[in-house]
Amino acid sequence: MTWKRLRDLMDSQYYPRDVQRTKEREFLSLKQGNLSIMDYAAKFNELSRFAPHEVSNEERKMDHFEQGLRGNFKSMIAGQTFQNFQDMYQRAVKIARVLEESENENRAPNLGKRKMGNYRGGFGGGFKGGNYKEYRPSYPQGKGKQLMAKQNRPSVGFVGDITMDHVTLGIYGAMGVEN
Repeated sequence: MTWKRLRDLMDSQYYPRDVQRTKEREFLSLKQGNLSIMDYAAKFNELSRFAPHEVSNEERKMDHFEQGLRGNFKSMIAGQTFQNFQDMYQRAVKIARVLEESENENRAPNLGKRKMGNYRGGFGGGFKGGNYKEYRPSYPQGKGKQLMAKQNRPSVGFVGDITMDHVTLGIYGAMGVEN
């Protein structure tokens, strides 16, 4: 008895025809999506046995694998020539690793930086059309912010104050009652 014959007998015994068809359709519509390259390849290999006609030779197998890749991987793999599926898979894993390292390097320097911009009242309120006299906070006065006397406010990092009636706002949103 050959291995193929044994496998066919086992499949017919333990995988009803409906399950086999479902798995075949799942293979035919398989896309990488949010899966890693390794997870996508594992799922690809697992389901490919249910559609042997789609992976009957290395070229067909590579074509089907490539078609399921996400756009960024597909575009990097598409222009290359591979001798077999294993070479293609190894190149895809290497590309994924390089892209991940690159993203991590680009992300690391930006972790400590804060964006500075115009003060817009980070609590949802603000000045209508830049007119400071029409300040309308979107929260009840005195709620959610600690009131401090003007002279007790921290001066480190304070760029300037905007004064309206009896409330003083600093650029970072510190709030105090004017004396």
